[in-house]
Amino acid sequence: MDSKPLNIACAHCLATNRVPADRLADDPVCGRCGQALLDGRPVTLTDANFDRFTQHTDLPVLVDFWAPWCGPCVGMAPHFDQAARQLKGHALLVKVDSDDNPATSARFGIRSIPTLVRLTGGRETSRRTGALQAPQIVALVR
Repeated sequence: MDSKPLNIACAHCLATNRVPADRLADDPVCGRCGQALLDGRPVTLTDANFDRFTQHTDLPVLVDFWAPWCGPCVGMAPHFDQAARQLKGHALLVKVDSDDNPATSARFGIRSIPTLVRLTGGRETSRRTGALQAPQIVALVR
């Protein structure tokens, strides 16, 4: 089994943790703060912590740009949560409120929400606009 370590950023303290690839399913915790690194739930990011988190994580990151007033965004939220559980240990799913985080939203050219952006090594590799079901969200990552 492959045990090459992967860097995983902690959503709570932003520490970079090295986790052997074959231990990703073992619910690793942050070496600094002790919080779960891969709990199968979406992580909320802001303008202040977006780059530090996404650029210090070797797993693919799927970003949901959304807003609480957006009906399709709210409707997609349970599907995004379900996809996060299914992708636990394989990808990190994060949410960015586009109204509260205008710098990140502008940098990615977000003009319509919900928009999902897949990042690998902090760089955009794909994008999809519009509400999706959990299987479609999982397919964007795999």
